Amino acid sequence: AARALRRVARFVGRALPLCRAHTVEFFTRGLWERLVAPRPDAVLEALRAAGPLARPLAAGSGTAAAPAVKHCLQKSFPFVLCADDGIFSSAFCENSEKLINVHLFALAAKYYSLSNLGVCTPLEDVLEALKGDSEGATGIKPDEFMNNKKSHEVQVMSELVDSIANYCGIKQVIDIGSGKGYLSSFLSMQYNLKVYGIDSSSSNTNGAHERNRKLKKHWRAYQSRGKENLKSQSLEMANDRPVEHELNCKTINEELLNNASSLQNQGQVIIQDLVPCGFTEMATLETNTETEADLGTGTQSHETKLSEEVLAVLNVLPVDAVEDFSSSHCNCGELCEEEKVQRKMTSLKTKARKSSESNLYLPLTSCITAETELSDIITDLEDCMMVGLHTCGDLAANTLRIFTAKPEIKAVCSVGCCYHLLSEQFENQEECHDQVWGFPMCQYLKDEGWCCGRNARMSACLALERVAVGQMLPTESLFYRAVLQVIIEEIYGVTKSDRHVGKTFSKSSSFTDYVRRSLKKLELDDSKLPDSCIMDYYEKYKHRMNELEAFNMLKVVLAPCIEVLILLDRLCYLKEQKNIAWSGLVKLFDPVKSPRCYAVIALKNQPCS
Repeated sequence: AARALRRVARFVGRALPLCRAHTVEFFTRGLWERLVAPRPDAVLEALRAAGPLARPLAAGSGTAAAPAVKHCLQKSFPFVLCADDGIFSSAFCENSEKLINVHLFALAAKYYSLSNLGVCTPLEDVLEALKGDSEGATGIKPDEFMNNKKSHEVQVMSELVDSIANYCGIKQVIDIGSGKGYLSSFLSMQYNLKVYGIDSSSSNTNGAHERNRKLKKHWRAYQSRGKENLKSQSLEMANDRPVEHELNCKTINEELLNNASSLQNQGQVIIQDLVPCGFTEMATLETNTETEADLGTGTQSHETKLSEEVLAVLNVLPVDAVEDFSSSHCNCGELCEEEKVQRKMTSLKTKARKSSESNLYLPLTSCITAETELSDIITDLEDCMMVGLHTCGDLAANTLRIFTAKPEIKAVCSVGCCYHLLSEQFENQEECHDQVWGFPMCQYLKDEGWCCGRNARMSACLALERVAVGQMLPTESLFYRAVLQVIIEEIYGVTKSDRHVGKTFSKSSSFTDYVRRSLKKLELDDSKLPDSCIMDYYEKYKHRMNELEAFNMLKVVLAPCIEVLILLDRLCYLKEQKNIAWSGLVKLFDPVKSPRCYAVIALKNQPCS
């Protein structure tokens, strides 16, 4: 990881002028003339012919990209394989820092991708290594509760988190930056983990409380789908048994459920899970002597399976859902059959209640920093693991720092996002020795005084894979904004402003409308600017829109390299720690569905038993 970091840092260092350029200033700062030598059409052609945009990046392509890149390099530049990979720096002019070789630039961008560097551990390998004796939870999909993107993320990550928790022998999970609580709720309900979701926004926490309450109400209805196969198997086994007894699966109404005398007259105890959406699940235990004897001599597996079904049903019933049979019904010295069944069911109900108590999700409101004492927030803190699904900015870095510092935290699984919100130690000249920075984390980049800059970190958030499969860049809106900047500087003399245009483009009917709406947002008087003047600016620059398109495509191709630098910085920080047994980068998600798809995972050394 350290060697890969050095290689990526060398290339990105040469590309920093391009990384740090902002498209808002494209025309006002003459970015194309300053930073790119070839023509726009030549740039676009080269990017489509080589590098990451040469063909769509298939999800899970893994290390298969590496031989293809090396073959392409050997064919185009035979000297690359016998030279230091600093050869990629020759894509840029030494003196002017302009990009002069787009083909080599595109190959370099692919060469320094995580899949090609060989530093990622496949998710399948991690799950296989963590696999224990547990059978896991039934396959309930969360797509009924959340959108397709979130469902994909939660389902994949929760399976991994559960595997890590089982491997480490822990039941408590701390979800940092839990937001609306989708991951926390799913981990709690699907995998029976005790989850504390911590978010700095009280509105998120309050919303998560209410969402979790509603989700619990409907959860068992969806869960019953996953049990239908087991139920069918139990029915088939019951039908094949030599002694006749019936597993009654008729829908009964609430009157029958609460009518104890009616149940006694039938010689049965029927339990029904009354859930919405029409999903009904029942377990029936007959209490006649013949059936009781048969249950006593039946196979252990069938009895266990039947008990599990009863337990699953009782787990969701309210406390008073099953009528208690009074002991006065049995006057004999020995327990009557009804009493035996009632005692058995009471025992199962107690176990079910205890089981449901371990399945807990509690949203909490708190701002997490590197110095946060989790025990001040979570009073019953025990051995646990930390998780974070798209934790913004410094929160991802602080999650790793807390993990390494606190002995109670045995593992971490963190997927970061919003790199533009990271604080950088060397971005400003003023030194704040007491501050903990989001970047860099590892010693090598600290010693080098490495700084990306906000615009470069913003570029790291671009979604290359989406562009590669045909999702277009918003070139027209970027063009509108770049021309607007010319108007603002030339007509109003404003070069810097604390105000933002925001999503004005989507609300505008034309360029003139866009400009007037934007000027109002920026609190600039648009009355002195006639429509004809606005359109003159549009006509002046419209033939250069292809330059802006090509420039943005260069930034998109370079984006993964900046992300690689940030992720390897975090991984190398973990590698520097003494108490880490294993750490790695794992691609969790389909990058087209979820562009921030890489998790930083680490497990601490386990004490010898």
